[in-house]
Amino acid sequence: MYKTFQNYLTAELAAIEAAGLYKKERIIVTPQQAVIKLEGGEEALNFCANNYLGLSNHPRVIRAAQEAMEERGYGMSSVRFICGTQDLHRELEAAVSRYFRTEDAILYAACFDANGGLFEPLFDERDAIISDALNHASIIDGVRLCKAQRYRYANADMEELEGCLKTAQAQRFRVIVTDGVFSMDGNVAPVDKICALAEKYDALVMVDESHSAGVVGSTGRGVSEYFGVYGKIDIYTGTLGKAFGGAIGGFTTGRKEIIALLRQRSRPYLFSNSLPPAVAKAGVEAFRLLEESNELHARQQANVWYFRQRMQAAGFEMKPTQSAICAVMLYDAGLSQTFAARMLEEGIYVVGFYYPVVPKGQARIRVQLSAAHEQSHLDKAVEAFVKVGKELKVIF
Repeated sequence: MYKTFQNYLTAELAAIEAAGLYKKERIIVTPQQAVIKLEGGEEALNFCANNYLGLSNHPRVIRAAQEAMEERGYGMSSVRFICGTQDLHRELEAAVSRYFRTEDAILYAACFDANGGLFEPLFDERDAIISDALNHASIIDGVRLCKAQRYRYANADMEELEGCLKTAQAQRFRVIVTDGVFSMDGNVAPVDKICALAEKYDALVMVDESHSAGVVGSTGRGVSEYFGVYGKIDIYTGTLGKAFGGAIGGFTTGRKEIIALLRQRSRPYLFSNSLPPAVAKAGVEAFRLLEESNELHARQQANVWYFRQRMQAAGFEMKPTQSAICAVMLYDAGLSQTFAARMLEEGIYVVGFYYPVVPKGQARIRVQLSAAHEQSHLDKAVEAFVKVGKELKVIF
């Protein structure tokens, strides 16, 4: 059988490569930071990491992880409810709750698991899940695992959402599900309007804060701070793998009864190893850093504003954004790959995104700004974009 299957796989891979869509992994041989070195020895400025606050290589975060290795060991070799819970796990859950001003939190190996394990324990065929069309793949997969009725509305389209809510009055419970920041476009969901509709039509609200926490809001606390809707969002999910240190780990935080039921029935929580102690203690330290000062968030926001202003002045088309994600639109998938390769030759590490990660005909370079970037880094990136953009006739 495998010979036949192998022929199919070979043909599929060849078709992907022929279309210019084959994803190649570049090997980094340094820590994740603004300036990185690749396996071939070349140095590059990194503009495609989710390292929004520059914490992935922060000395205090590293030191906390090292201390945890010495004090609590390498790994837990267990799930939480057997013998996999240390004081560090509870400390991190408390830190997450403080940050989002919620009642409790539960940790997962990744936000993919948090979203994958969220819906099935809470909702069944009597209920309704109403999801934004551009929600992350992990939300889509989590919804698929649940028997609830499914509704979908166009990205941030409140008229369509209201129509779904009206239809979903036939169901027992309703939950509106949205990313806080949509990872490919960088726009913030209109959560204030979502919460107003939830109140009008008696629905719960769930927000994935993976790309919004640490970024949006006056101190980076996410969409509740940004829109002033504390107390109106029932469930948040998020990750430690972006703004909060860039390692592994995800979480769900919100109403205490919801978290309590997830501890009893959420399959990724019940059947996956606990987070390593080093990740837990480093996570606690990352949140402590953010409680002490808004300096990193302020620097990141200034970098986003500066980069966008220079790129737009140069003539590049960019998606509107209220986050650290700047989508430079190219539309053609092959062009996005050629553009990214040329940028690396200029010492700028960016990646082209294309279908199926974004809709067909919507290819782009996604640039992500970090507090770790200095203005000289931003200037060099813009200069490279202009040079390559003129060479490839994207700008003139």
